[in-house]
Amino acid sequence: MSPPKENVSLLFKLYCLTVMTLVAATYTVVLRYTRTVGTELYFSMTAVCITEVIKLFLSVGILAKETGSLARLITSLKENVFGSPTELLKLSVSSLVYGLQNNMAFVALSNLDAAVYQVTYQLKIPCTALCTVLMLNRTLSKLQWFSVFMLCGGVTLVQWKPAQATKVQVEQNPWLGFGAIAVAVLCSGFAGVYFEKVLKSSDTSLWVRNIQMYLSGIVVTLFGVYMSDGAQVLEKGFFYGYTYYVWFVIFLASVGGLYTSVVVKYTDNIMKGFSAAAAIVLSTMASVALFGLQITVTFSLGALLVCVSIYLYGLPRQDTMKIQPSETKSSKERLATV
Repeated sequence: MSPPKENVSLLFKLYCLTVMTLVAATYTVVLRYTRTVGTELYFSMTAVCITEVIKLFLSVGILAKETGSLARLITSLKENVFGSPTELLKLSVSSLVYGLQNNMAFVALSNLDAAVYQVTYQLKIPCTALCTVLMLNRTLSKLQWFSVFMLCGGVTLVQWKPAQATKVQVEQNPWLGFGAIAVAVLCSGFAGVYFEKVLKSSDTSLWVRNIQMYLSGIVVTLFGVYMSDGAQVLEKGFFYGYTYYVWFVIFLASVGGLYTSVVVKYTDNIMKGFSAAAAIVLSTMASVALFGLQITVTFSLGALLVCVSIYLYGLPRQDTMKIQPSETKSSKERLATV
């Protein structure tokens, strides 16, 4: 049975747009600051783990408000979470991929300027487009495919001559940074579309789905802490290197994660496009002020192409609130449809 369509107001969409833009821009700049300033560098995997825990508690709180009573909350958790191991396993796929994506973001921002990262990371748009065609049985218009290639051109210009020298004095490896972004892009495209498919294929509460995903996410990230920094965490402590800025990054990641799920459930691509484009502008301005980034003409042209392509790709063409029914067309035919 297809889930009922839920209408949302324009005011709600504008509210989500504003919050997403501010959170995305601030998160990028502050995370960059915590990874390049200070002698005691914290373990990034522990920060991702704590973020999952906070998102879990927030989701439980929102579900409690949604159900209206403690008894109904417990019943909902028993039926949909603890009594549904199959659903937990299904959402663990998203948790695993999102966990890898978040850690790649830490690696990338440790080796690239925030503005370069923000623009280059928009390669997730064509990756998401490809996953959408293959996994959700949707087709893209000529304008949308054109915007995908425009985006690739813009990102190429950004990488061609990303930026001149900055005030950051830590050792950086740009190739490692771009490699981390490539992995994060692939993870973002797959995990986002996979989560959307699971979310829109049933009428299960958004917050139940979030709880399922965050529970498995905590297990995944704890395993990641053990595998990547286990010995050092035991020696120095789980919260080694944590400052007020690190906790602020965790807070932003938690809020951003919740709003991402809301956007996937209730909104369309045009809002996400405007949010991403605005975040690029804001984080670039902040990088100039905080890190001494000197923007070149090539970088500016690339950033402009990225912003325009994001807008064109997000122009509404079909209802994105529900999954399209399976068609007789093959994946190759859907990719060729323009």
